[in-house]
Amino acid sequence: MDNDAHRHYRKDYTRSILDEATAGDDPIALFGRWLRDAEQAEVPEPNAFVLATAGSLTISCRVVLLRGFDARGFQFFTNYNSRKAMDLERDPRAAMNFFWPDLERQVRVEGRAVQVDAQESDEYFNTRPLESRIGAWSSDQSRPVDDREQLEQRYARWQERFAQGEVPRPLHWGGYRIEPVRIEFWQGRSNRMHDRLAYERMSDSEWIRVRLQP
Repeated sequence: MDNDAHRHYRKDYTRSILDEATAGDDPIALFGRWLRDAEQAEVPEPNAFVLATAGSLTISCRVVLLRGFDARGFQFFTNYNSRKAMDLERDPRAAMNFFWPDLERQVRVEGRAVQVDAQESDEYFNTRPLESRIGAWSSDQSRPVDDREQLEQRYARWQERFAQGEVPRPLHWGGYRIEPVRIEFWQGRSNRMHDRLAYERMSDSEWIRVRLQP
């Protein structure tokens, strides 16, 4: 890559600051404020994050959508037979990364994944559009398929099966909660002197906050 290309990609971050006074002692509350800021700024897919797992021979990552969060952790839903779910079954350690470039912010979460209970999975599944609920039945997520036509045929068969009734949640589909042990907030600043505040969990209700060098 030549020097002109390097100059083209370089960006100086000047939008905001992150200090201890405004950050507070509760990383979950701070995350909520940052997520609302991203929503209000109309960032595309503000709830999208990269999920990294280590249960396979190689470390794997993919973009997933956050569907809820509270003091217990961060929730998403998937097929329990998917690669990400198989990874988490072998090794529940997981990492998440939210990046909102328009706000010059990112949040890194490290923790352990646990399946949510059936009631929580049912409640969320029933809020999904009909087509998405049928899709949960018709797709063997992460498994090979001969071509797109075969996939469409599978969907059509399940669509016909559920044409006259409700679509229940399949047992192979449900939620995970990433229970965080560490959360880091990154705010871009000028001269590459970015703000980085990391929170490490000491107990269910206690976090220690430290400032990291950029």
